[in-house]
Amino acid sequence: MVELPKRSDIEKIMIIGSGPIIIGQAAEFDFSGSQACQSIREEGYKTILVNSNPATIQTDMEMADTVYMEPITPYFIEKIIGKERPCGILSGMGGQTALNMCSELAENGTLDRYGVELLGTQLAAITTAEDRNLFRSLMDEIGEPVPRSRAVSSMEEAIETVDEVGGYPVLIRPAYTLGGTGGGIAYTRGELESVVGRGLVYSRIHQVLIEESVLGWKEFEYEVMRDAQNTCITVCSMENLDPMGIHTGESIVIAPAQTLSDQDHQMLRSAALKIIRALGIEGGCNVQFALDHDTGEYRVIEVNPRVSRSSALASKATGYPIARVSAKIAVGMRLDEIPNTITGKTYASFEPTLDYVIMKIPRWPFDKFITADCRIGTQMKSTGEVMAIGRNVEESLLKAIRSLEVDRFGFEGLDWDEGELEGEMKNPTDVRLYAIAEAMRRGYGSQKIKELSGYDLFFIEKIRKIIDCELRIKKEGLTPKLLKRAKRMGYSDVYLSSLTNKTEENVRQLRMKNQILPVYKMVDTCAAEFAAETPYYYSTYASQCESVPSKKEKVIIVGSGPIRIGQGIEFDYSCVHAVLALREEGKEAIMVNNNPETVSTDYDISDKLYFEPLAFEDVMNIIEKENPDGIILQFGGQTSINLALPISKALKANKKLKTKILGTSPRSIDLAEDRKKFSALMGKLEIPQPQAGTGHSYAEVKQVAEDIGYPVLVRPSYVLGGRAMEIVQDTDELEFYMGHAVKVSKKHPILVDKFLSNAVEIDVDAVCDGKDVFIGAVMEHIEEAGVHSGDSCCVIPSQTLTQDILISVKEYTRKIALGLKVVGLVNMQFAVQNGTVYVLEANPRASRTVPFVSKAVGVPLAKLATKVMLGHSLKDLNATKEIDIDHVCVKAPVFPFLKLPGVDTILTPEMKSTGEVMGLAPTFGEAYYKAMLSAEGKFVSNGTAYITVRDEDKPKLLPIARKLRELGFKIVATKGTATFLRDNDIAAETVWRI
Repeated sequence: MVELPKRSDIEKIMIIGSGPIIIGQAAEFDFSGSQACQSIREEGYKTILVNSNPATIQTDMEMADTVYMEPITPYFIEKIIGKERPCGILSGMGGQTALNMCSELAENGTLDRYGVELLGTQLAAITTAEDRNLFRSLMDEIGEPVPRSRAVSSMEEAIETVDEVGGYPVLIRPAYTLGGTGGGIAYTRGELESVVGRGLVYSRIHQVLIEESVLGWKEFEYEVMRDAQNTCITVCSMENLDPMGIHTGESIVIAPAQTLSDQDHQMLRSAALKIIRALGIEGGCNVQFALDHDTGEYRVIEVNPRVSRSSALASKATGYPIARVSAKIAVGMRLDEIPNTITGKTYASFEPTLDYVIMKIPRWPFDKFITADCRIGTQMKSTGEVMAIGRNVEESLLKAIRSLEVDRFGFEGLDWDEGELEGEMKNPTDVRLYAIAEAMRRGYGSQKIKELSGYDLFFIEKIRKIIDCELRIKKEGLTPKLLKRAKRMGYSDVYLSSLTNKTEENVRQLRMKNQILPVYKMVDTCAAEFAAETPYYYSTYASQCESVPSKKEKVIIVGSGPIRIGQGIEFDYSCVHAVLALREEGKEAIMVNNNPETVSTDYDISDKLYFEPLAFEDVMNIIEKENPDGIILQFGGQTSINLALPISKALKANKKLKTKILGTSPRSIDLAEDRKKFSALMGKLEIPQPQAGTGHSYAEVKQVAEDIGYPVLVRPSYVLGGRAMEIVQDTDELEFYMGHAVKVSKKHPILVDKFLSNAVEIDVDAVCDGKDVFIGAVMEHIEEAGVHSGDSCCVIPSQTLTQDILISVKEYTRKIALGLKVVGLVNMQFAVQNGTVYVLEANPRASRTVPFVSKAVGVPLAKLATKVMLGHSLKDLNATKEIDIDHVCVKAPVFPFLKLPGVDTILTPEMKSTGEVMGLAPTFGEAYYKAMLSAEGKFVSNGTAYITVRDEDKPKLLPIARKLRELGFKIVATKGTATFLRDNDIAAETVWRI
């Protein structure tokens, strides 16, 4: 074996994470950072990880040799560098956050002062790729065409530049930002001033690029790799269905590129490799091109000198671990010496080849924000994405649509008039794809649709094939021949039932009768040229199944699907912990998920990975293929919990299957979700509850609300993240709510609760084995009741609750968990009003606070719950005594209002935050300060801390203000806090604001 040329002069390496989940920077960096940590540790280096996000696997103690849960700011990073003295630092694994931080540390002299080397891509390459003027100069130097542009630092320069680049419209791209933050398209001077003004503020170096418009051109991305020996490969080509003018994170993306001629592909591939060599990037990077299909002209749009959202997609699409390989390149290894762990026979210098089609569709939050501007453009608004794998474009497209979990299983039509329909195709929102399909039903020709939407005719004709099949089924009925054709095109049983007079079960039985069953193909990076050693599968309707079930004891874990507000990576965290626990217990762990950004879909996390939609049909197909001993549904959020009853019913009907739903029974889940049944149980257990009722129509709900008395809290049952939850003050508000916010049905009624004003809310996460209850932690909310728990800051341990209240909360938690016969995780929510503890709800599943609690108390709750589900008792696991901690942990939310204009920023019972951070310190004040600083520096603006607070929270404010002053900040009090802070000799001045 040839000795690998990895660096022997360094021992300790720092990796900076990406901080909280925000729009434009989500779980893809949890995935890449985690992979990088493992990759470097494999080579024998010590790792130091810095991140502020508790919900990520990356901040688990097992992930690095030392983990710092600290704000990602120059001040804190320098302190850690001074203490740990790393030899090198990886800049490219934590998104724009880490990249910007490393640039700042280099510029302010910190890296030189402590002798820390930037590993992988160097500062010069980062600066050249990110600084728009430098990038354009380099492209000119190597003969690569870029749009006419000029980087400007003032409004005056911006106005002058418009004529230089060809007039309006122009694109505005801020330097050093992510997800198109601060950017946009300007068609007029007024729009220019608005977008440029915003962009100059958001750019780290206060610079924006004014760029010639290439709107309507086609957009392509190439994911490329380079090592220090100048060996380069193309990992993946990707094509955006949406034309230029739509941010690539907002576009539907297909891989490999479908409409390029071989000549055009080689042209763009060669350009991408030339660019990565010219920049000197070491590791992975993403190159974006615009191509005019009519003339063959192309332009280089930008380069991300780091792993990115597209890197995560390309990794999952090909099975090529970009972050893992990039990390090894950063420590001196060459592409031709890094083994491909999927094949075990090839090396990282072997370019992946795909014999299937990948489809990515973004997941937007507009179902939660009905007032948001739904138009999509150059600035990202999507919170996550799904990926589907199929043998053809139609199959992967329909699989991706049903993976989104937006109540769509295909191209179901919407009620548009002609003007709305054409407007939707021309000025897109999240439903343009469905508008194109509806236009076909109404007789629009392909050329007209192309003119309106900018879609390539190739994709328009693919959608037309789906619609033609739909029309045939409506006309001829579901014959076995048509059924087989439809399944090969990706039609789900639910979609087919909506086109006929059949139920989903009828369609399923027809498939079984005619032996129309899915097979599973392997993702192997090399189009089956070499056998894969890592089992990674997708379904299709073809011959020759490549998935061979083992005879081991095995358990399926159903993941949580796309990241959305209310269901983020905290559920993926629990799923990964479940996998780890199963493997510790010697069981085969089978993961089912469709999110390309997450750690759970990394090819080597589980024993077997199925990349599939999380609908009943798809999950049941896998159960029937594998016949596992058990299936875990309580870690994938509401996505997997919603499958509990249908899967339970199907398992009872199929006597050949030995599979059991592990943990809390579907009957107990239903008992917790059904308000009438739950209220009856609370009455039996003598636990106080706010007055409540349910209704299936406006009249019923109105009567319940009047009987209880306004204000009331109304919400649908079986939802997560406070979906459509609102405080209603009177009958008019109730009528509006019922007409606009929810769908009511006999199956899922509306819940109505008396709203408890001026109350303190409490969360509890616990594990129950049916006999004993382990209380992970009691979390006190800092915001008052009425703000969703996911949007409220919370603290462990409690700071203001009396001992009597804490005793009651813990006693009620035990009673409810045992009363519900919980086996595994349970989350309880309580409110304290006038000294009385009321239970609000119990959720017998993983919650969004599981990672926070696990990290606060040092007990991995999801792992513990998994072992309980496998039959271990809490006593056997030595987990019955609550953990007392000698520090304070504060969780703080991060909000997307910057990216979603039109959204009401007032916090309500409906969740609005996209992610969270965690502050740890010996005192509450320090922990709260760190949490606020990590949550995008809420208090801090150019060395000045502006502070305002409600009167009742003033005692909590003093330690925070003192800590800020100790750190050198000038304290400015706003109206309402001025006297309070002056009395304590803290405020330097007062600003009177309303």
